[in-house]
Amino acid sequence: MTRTRKRLALALAVALAAGLGAGAATASEGAELPKQHWSFDGLFGTYDRAAAQRGFMVYNTVCAACHGLSLVAYRNLAGVGFKDDEIKAIAAAKEVQDGPNDQGEMFARPGRPSDRFAKPFANDNAARAANNGALPPDLSLITKARKGSADYLYALLTGYKDAPADMKMMEGMNYNAVFPGNQIAMVAPLAEGAVEYADGTKPTVPQMARDVATFLTWAAEPEMEERKRMGVKVLLFLIVLTAMLYALKRQIWKDLH
Repeated sequence: MTRTRKRLALALAVALAAGLGAGAATASEGAELPKQHWSFDGLFGTYDRAAAQRGFMVYNTVCAACHGLSLVAYRNLAGVGFKDDEIKAIAAAKEVQDGPNDQGEMFARPGRPSDRFAKPFANDNAARAANNGALPPDLSLITKARKGSADYLYALLTGYKDAPADMKMMEGMNYNAVFPGNQIAMVAPLAEGAVEYADGTKPTVPQMARDVATFLTWAAEPEMEERKRMGVKVLLFLIVLTAMLYALKRQIWKDLH
């Protein structure tokens, strides 16, 4: 094979590999996510406390049966506006393993505000056994772990549909228009009226999806608002400092000339 032919063959191989890689990436990324408007978007965005509290109710009622929130303590719920007595009641409704006691045995007790959210399963093997071999992910950092953040969660929770007639579904899988590959082990977790909101908001699937996405975004970034406030202060400081340095520079050059 001549040198020219070798170069052509190499170029063709590279192009083919790039094409296959692009196709695989497209398939793994799933459908394009519709952009949602969130109260916490932008430099001055803040969490909607009412939405986050409703989102906690959705998580606690629907999601907590399978998905943990292991990096969040019950006392942290003060960050979304829950009062101390409400947090104590929420924690006490859960059973937490503690110990060992004086006899060297572990025991169960009601949760306390200082406890982290109770795990739904004793271990990963128990979680897999209860979910047809699939391991439900911990949701503490889910909005940071998924491209699209809150948009992804909202799209996933509202993306359950009937599978196309020409698509062969694997056993135990459910069709989701957003999930990569469109086949997901988790059944649709939300249904109309699955929770009853204390503030009278109608619990539609899109509303519950938006609320729980807000809550889980807060859970992953509870410091976001403080970080934004600090960023604004730094920007204002830099603007004032720049103006002062510019005025000083003009004064120095004025004296020199």
